[in-house]
Amino acid sequence: MPRTTASHSFVASHGSAAKAVSVAAVVALLATACGGNGGEDEQLETLNIDFATYNPLSLIILENGWLEEELEELDVDVKWVQSTGSNVANENLRAGNIDVGSTAGSAALLNRAVGADTHTIMIENQPEWSALVTNGDSDIESVEDLEGASIAATPATDPYFFMARSLQEAGLSVDDVEVQSLQHADGWQALANGDVDAWAGLDPIMAGAEADGAELLYRNVDFNTYSVINATGEFVEDHPDIAQIVVNVYEQAREWAKENPEGTAEILAEYAGLEPEIAEAVITERTNFEVDPVPGDDVRAAMEAAGPFFVENGDVDSQEAVDEALDSLFYTEFAENIEATDAEGTEDAADEADIEETDE
Repeated sequence: MPRTTASHSFVASHGSAAKAVSVAAVVALLATACGGNGGEDEQLETLNIDFATYNPLSLIILENGWLEEELEELDVDVKWVQSTGSNVANENLRAGNIDVGSTAGSAALLNRAVGADTHTIMIENQPEWSALVTNGDSDIESVEDLEGASIAATPATDPYFFMARSLQEAGLSVDDVEVQSLQHADGWQALANGDVDAWAGLDPIMAGAEADGAELLYRNVDFNTYSVINATGEFVEDHPDIAQIVVNVYEQAREWAKENPEGTAEILAEYAGLEPEIAEAVITERTNFEVDPVPGDDVRAAMEAAGPFFVENGDVDSQEAVDEALDSLFYTEFAENIEATDAEGTEDAADEADIEETDE
């Protein structure tokens, strides 16, 4: 299904020798797969993968058509599905609507803790994408002032757990505030309309809100739990060759983003409907691509800190379930063997991409 819109804006409110060797190796792997691994014998017809404005690398890949190019010789199509929040990505992963989805680390852990057969396969970046936000004329000056206030937040996402941890640090809890469960863009709209006192914000929407006069009440980069790429257990077990290509294309996007911060900001601005200077601030000031793509101790520690809130909120029955999920969440093989592709892409790739229409 080709893109039907004239613009690439997705505002959340609504060939070289080395490449030939790589593709040849994948083809050889498919050709030599034996019956002992059941699913690996089955040809994947379509890779269902998400894109999100909170995942800049996904936008770079979609915009350039690198994934379609890398999978063309394997006769695998690509369908893109937009995630407007980690909760949406998790829902689609659980339902089998996507094979690969991008979430915050905390959301990835929560998904597995509630029984989803999903794994974190790589780290996309280390963002400071969450903060507590108020209107510019608000009388609220500290987190302590939020006692009794109404806060818009998206459940099961990093901003929600950022809110919970910030309240705890201030001697409060979610029981001391009135939480309005709204999707990220709707939360900002509620704050702008004066329907809530604060919002647990998420970039890049949050950066746009700042430009419109909102203020960041409280920031703490350590309360953000990384941007991670996840895949279903069935996908990584049955199609490890395709999973490796996905990770390798992501690495090409990471290298491109590090070398082209202005180009990355331009793509983000287009897809998120932001002014270029706002998108540039998100990329250059609150996004860190200089991270090890292999899920390891740092991201584990960030996730682990969010875990107790799953139990406190009643999302997970016990801390034991959270601990067991954390112990089995990471699938590091692909990131450990990462090798950036060198897809060339095309200028009209995004216009020709198969993007699922969504009401989210």
